[in-house]
Amino acid sequence: MTGPVTIASIVEGDGEVSALPVLLRRIAGALSCWDVRIPPPRRVPRSRLVARGGVENAVLQASYQLTGAGGILLLIDSDDDCPATLGPELLRRAREARGDREISVVLACREFEAWFLAAAESLSGHRGLADPLLPPPNPEGIRGAKEWLSARSPTARGTGRPWTRRHWPRSSTWSRPVRRRRPSTSSGVTSNGCCWAAEHLGR
Repeated sequence: MTGPVTIASIVEGDGEVSALPVLLRRIAGALSCWDVRIPPPRRVPRSRLVARGGVENAVLQASYQLTGAGGILLLIDSDDDCPATLGPELLRRAREARGDREISVVLACREFEAWFLAAAESLSGHRGLADPLLPPPNPEGIRGAKEWLSARSPTARGTGRPWTRRHWPRSSTWSRPVRRRRPSTSSGVTSNGCCWAAEHLGR
């Protein structure tokens, strides 16, 4: 009998500390995977992560949360950096620190909150948001995703509303790899949402 799959994670912002575990559990639930352990993410400022020795130390610390099957997920915003350049570099450095563990680097296009804009329809009428609430044409091109939501509800504070598959964000950096459950690259680097989590939870 195998133990739970542990997903240790590293994030850059306070919002992701609380939001990412919820997101990963919703992916697990949508894939009917219940034996999943998701410890609280480690928050490390982006400037420290990309600095010399930063991602290496963060990965080393996160690896202590792993007790069996699973791996480490690093999620940061791409901001103005090119994911195809920054992602492989961070992965290379992370693997130098813990090459014996499965590691994935996920770069959200622009910012993590853009995924909530892509899923805006699933939030319609919830916690004061407009109903209907349609996603913007290009969610990942918007600067200030949190401000976009706030402008549509002064009382919005996030949501605990569960997603089903039909509620998954309609975003180019989310829907394709998650629905496929397998990443399109063997390197472990992606700018396409949480495909690593979907891959391991979908086994």
